[in-house]
Amino acid sequence: MVAEQLTLLEPVDEKLVRKIVIKELKEYRALKVQVENKEECERTGLELFPSIRNSRHINELKVKQIDRALKNSLDQEELLIIEKAYLTSKRTKDIEIYLEIGVKKDTYYAMRNRALNRIATALGII
Repeated sequence: MVAEQLTLLEPVDEKLVRKIVIKELKEYRALKVQVENKEECERTGLELFPSIRNSRHINELKVKQIDRALKNSLDQEELLIIEKAYLTSKRTKDIEIYLEIGVKKDTYYAMRNRALNRIATALGII
């Protein structure tokens, strides 16, 4: 029965999934700042910048869902890898990350890919 269910799922292009998740994580950094700025403007009663798009609620929802995916679907090492690789303003090379956390190169890439797949699953991408 389980084998039959597994065959019903279409194969997934792992590279495409990683590319989509990485794009969303990089956009998430900017969206998170945008949401915080809008909240700050609401508290002060000021509107400092005009808004061309009416996408605030969508952006707030994206930030909440990515926050939830990061906090609830990853273990500590996976979260550390994702934060260092995609969520900081400093460009960190993979070699720096795996040397810092003390794992081998192959282990690092397996952990990173597993984390990206878990995020994709949590967000409903796959």
